[in-house]
Amino acid sequence: MLRTTDNNCGKEIEKDFLPDLNLIANKKISDLILEDNPNLLVFPNDLNQTSDKISEEYIFSLHGSILTTGNIMGFVGINNSEITIHSRFSKNNNDYFLHYMLQKVFSINLFDLKHGINNESIFDFLLYMFPFYLKKALRQGLYKEYHKQNYNDSNVRGTIDINRHLRQNIPFIGNIAYRVREHSFDNKITQLIRHTIEFIQQHEHAQGVLNLDSETQSCVNQIFQVTPSYEYGQRISIINKNLKPFSHPYFFEYKALKKICMQILRYEGLKYGKEKDKVYGLLFDGAWLWEEYLNTFLNKCGFNHPQNKSSKGAIYLFTNLIGKRFPDFWKENFILDAKYKRLAGKKAENIDRNDMNQIISYMYVKMAQIGGFICPSDNDEFRAEETNIGQLNGYGGEVNIWTLSIPQQPENFSDFCTRMKENEKLMIDIIERQEDKALATTSGHKTLRG
Repeated sequence: MLRTTDNNCGKEIEKDFLPDLNLIANKKISDLILEDNPNLLVFPNDLNQTSDKISEEYIFSLHGSILTTGNIMGFVGINNSEITIHSRFSKNNNDYFLHYMLQKVFSINLFDLKHGINNESIFDFLLYMFPFYLKKALRQGLYKEYHKQNYNDSNVRGTIDINRHLRQNIPFIGNIAYRVREHSFDNKITQLIRHTIEFIQQHEHAQGVLNLDSETQSCVNQIFQVTPSYEYGQRISIINKNLKPFSHPYFFEYKALKKICMQILRYEGLKYGKEKDKVYGLLFDGAWLWEEYLNTFLNKCGFNHPQNKSSKGAIYLFTNLIGKRFPDFWKENFILDAKYKRLAGKKAENIDRNDMNQIISYMYVKMAQIGGFICPSDNDEFRAEETNIGQLNGYGGEVNIWTLSIPQQPENFSDFCTRMKENEKLMIDIIERQEDKALATTSGHKTLRG
């Protein structure tokens, strides 16, 4: 097992790891998924969901014996080599920050779970994310598919089965054997979900995830009601029936749920039955996770968080509503770009020109007086900080870097969560003060013009 962090700026590794890791190094994540690696699970599920284009990223690059990571976190393995990529804010192997972001984004409560944060298996995260994807899928309705059903009664509504009729209905007493093709909720997908629920209910640490809220409990009850043919001994058979890729024009949310179910139920096989040169693991795009985490408290300040996939919340470059763009966060007079990569403390000339050009373009289009980047920091001295980059020429506007400090010396996970909430509140206060200042300046300009 090799351990490193995201954005590690390069780390020399032992030569024993090189043959295996070279098989996945310097490869786009989208290519690894296309190469038939069903046991590689990546979040977000839709690789084109974010503006950061995770599909184009590498899990890591390898040049000689120097391994360099980017924004990807999690666990990945191939053959006999495994690598865990912690958050760079992880201390003493307690990756509190990753756990905290997952807790906020997936609406789970780790305080109520008897789960050790030091658990070596990052696959346990699957158990905690299962309710999130279960609820998303069932909001589309219960999955149904056509099944051939055999009946033997007097209400004939399908094709008569002559052979079965002769076997079962001689002497004739009024019944006719027939078969009909009809929709059924009791199918291989709902059975797979049922087996996963049963597995989690028997799990030592994760039973509580199915009782976190009334919606989760309702979803579990629905699955139980529509799978009367469930049998524990059929688990392997159900898994085998679900090996083919899932695709449905309407029930598309079930694709991610099915993949999580397969990962959970086949976990033991993943540990002990690895296929040669096949990639397995669970990966999170740190940029996506950071952005979604920020949304859990920035939305309370009135920020829009555009959704690229659903085209909601976009801004337009032109008055005739063409040139659709998706800033990470925006509201009147304020543009925010979420950056997980190392950005804290940088000056204007050290910021990637594409990032700078993008934020300035958004500010221009929205005539915003405030804009900039919001990133994490390991500086405990300033729990939430604003750094002014400069005032723009032309139409004006102030560009800043806002840094949210990630606690570095917490006593335990509970203490970490408490400190994070305090830092979030400080960040909100700083942003609101900056907004009030900009509004006052804008009002002053209008008065002078008048």
